[in-house]
Amino acid sequence: MLKSLHIGRYVSDPKDLKMLAEFLRAIGFGTVAGEDGRSAILSAPLALLSLNSLNKGYSAELRERLKDVNRLLVIEVTNPDVVFEIARKRKFKLLADTTSPKTNDRSFSLELPGEIVLTIKGSSDEGTIEGQLNAAGKRFAIVVSRFNSFITERLLQGTLDGLRRSGAEKQDIAIVRVPGSFEIPAAARTLAETKRYDAIICIGCLLRGDTAHYDVIVNEVTRGIGQSAQETGVPHAFGVLTCETLEQAIDRAGLKMGNKGLEAALAAVEMANLRAGLRSQVSGVRKGKATPTSVSRKRKPRS
Repeated sequence: MLKSLHIGRYVSDPKDLKMLAEFLRAIGFGTVAGEDGRSAILSAPLALLSLNSLNKGYSAELRERLKDVNRLLVIEVTNPDVVFEIARKRKFKLLADTTSPKTNDRSFSLELPGEIVLTIKGSSDEGTIEGQLNAAGKRFAIVVSRFNSFITERLLQGTLDGLRRSGAEKQDIAIVRVPGSFEIPAAARTLAETKRYDAIICIGCLLRGDTAHYDVIVNEVTRGIGQSAQETGVPHAFGVLTCETLEQAIDRAGLKMGNKGLEAALAAVEMANLRAGLRSQVSGVRKGKATPTSVSRKRKPRS
């Protein structure tokens, strides 16, 4: 009987394949296999088979494009607004965009590389509290280790790229360098205690050696960063690589596994906004005011 659902799409240009894989990973797909320039196999939590008719609810342009079913992909997400922003930054063409006035469900279609039409559907879960990926007006401190600078400098560039793409201004980003990863927690705590920063981003790289030194340092750095975040109340993003080999670190500093500095930056931005939203919500409760169901602003229904 049925075991799994596997839908394949073919593109002629390897660059289109790379762009597609990067975008799908950015919105939550997991990598199963591939990434060899010829194929990429990605997984999603749930697969559905959809049968539809091209009714008048679709625009004439979109109906024409959807006649070739081999070009169509439909993905359901928990927050389509976030996916929309990711697609916008990658400058994908928007074919349609509607929001239900009754359910607030949003549906929009994009033209992806390789002439693929992707339809995104979904709505934010009611009662969900989450932070936006908007760094405008926020201040961030980056603590970066000089040790293994071949890796940490690449992570730092990924972090800066993530912050700037999210709207952070150069003057709102402080970079503090420390000798090694062991010194990161102390510097991060000092910065957090100033209350000048909305989030701290910790960047380092630890590689396993022939002694137990690696395990001791990993445990202390992890514990120290976590303890600083908990006791100061300032979000700390963990961008310290803990790898077995140099090759693994290189893959996570901008190659096969992406750039973990960029991921740490986005986590810091989201947590900074979440912290601000939670604090305002608690303040509202204390003053007897109604509290919002979500930190993210709801989109107005489109006419």
